[in-house]
Amino acid sequence: MTETVASLTLAPVSRTCGHMRLPGSKSISNRALLLAALARGRTRLEGLLDSDDTRVMRAALEHCGLALETLGPETLQVEGACPFPVLEGVLFMGNAGTAIRTLTAVFALMGASVTLSGIDRMHERPIGDLVDALRSLGAVIDYLGTPGYPPLRLAPGRLRADAPVRVRGDVSSQFLTGLLIAAPLMPEGLEIEVEGTLISRPYVEITLALMARFGVVVERGPGARFRIPPGAAYVAPGSFLIEGDASSASYFMAAATLGGGPLRIQGAGRDSIQGDMGFAEVVQAMGAQLEWEADALTVSGPRVAEGARLAAFDRDFNLIPDAAMTAAVMALFADGPCTLRNIASWRVKETDRIAAMHAELEKLGAQVASGPDWLRVHPLARDQWRTAQIATYDDHRMAMCFSLAAFGPVPQVILDPGCVSKTFPDYFKVFAGVVA
Repeated sequence: MTETVASLTLAPVSRTCGHMRLPGSKSISNRALLLAALARGRTRLEGLLDSDDTRVMRAALEHCGLALETLGPETLQVEGACPFPVLEGVLFMGNAGTAIRTLTAVFALMGASVTLSGIDRMHERPIGDLVDALRSLGAVIDYLGTPGYPPLRLAPGRLRADAPVRVRGDVSSQFLTGLLIAAPLMPEGLEIEVEGTLISRPYVEITLALMARFGVVVERGPGARFRIPPGAAYVAPGSFLIEGDASSASYFMAAATLGGGPLRIQGAGRDSIQGDMGFAEVVQAMGAQLEWEADALTVSGPRVAEGARLAAFDRDFNLIPDAAMTAAVMALFADGPCTLRNIASWRVKETDRIAAMHAELEKLGAQVASGPDWLRVHPLARDQWRTAQIATYDDHRMAMCFSLAAFGPVPQVILDPGCVSKTFPDYFKVFAGVVA
């Protein structure tokens, strides 16, 4: 593998073996950072991810006067304070969707006077349903650009919770996550009702599990109703260990399936609270063998370089939309066409991932079809593969999932490989260490 400033050339690889350790979960890291900041007392966060997205959250909390002390490469001590000592200013959120959506809710219910903005793509990612829900509670939030999208300006309002707050669930589960995390800021409690289908439900389960770890147990009602009781407050748990990132694990589960393995993936396993560990069921159905441990998984599989084919699939990926991108590239090695369904949320991620995956898979020589919420990929015979320059659209997951194209018979070029710094800065180094 030869790296340049703008691109990374991947030579063909044929096998996978060894072991690797996952970086901390981005989803858990950013939630834990915010909960520790809101909690009474001091929290020691261990296994914390150091990436672009977590740096955005840390910078925002430090701007707000929180005391964050680095104790080691993956260990941070947070002294909680609620409300935050500083509740005004201008914050740049990059393209960190979890950070801007959760902080919008927290700042709104704290009565902050802040402006939140991000990169151009962030200003194309919807936030209107969350803003509508917060406005129904009396929050004052103005759009500084296109209505329904950042940048936002927040000001103190007269908050009330005399009726359930309603939020749509079919665009992003992060809207509900933001409301849930901020809800204890309402002294009288808060009841939240989700309208429509709640997508990416496992991410909400992560939120609920972490809130309970920090002392706030959310009551569940019929359907998709959630109630935070009056007087709820976060309490520091002392120390909190962040498990490895399950979305990142998907690339290595796939690599072991394609390259034979065995590959031991350490950091998330049988006891994980992350829904993306469900991707193990996908690779197993395609031909992988799994060995589970409490915090690790060993994967073995057929070697596609020796002519093996993976079992084709037609699956609903609503619960694991991020890991689904990995499956889309694995489809190139299947024994028939593969269909990914219920992936409409791809349209409003770091890029329009349905359009991006369609375009880049075609560059490799694949026959691809797509619609509003689905993608169908036909496999490639070894003589059909083409070398391509894979555009990554400033989307970390595009870069990481297309690394799996290296199991094809021709070299591939990943453009802007540095975009993986959003969640896994050392990804390509780790990938190179387990393939040959």
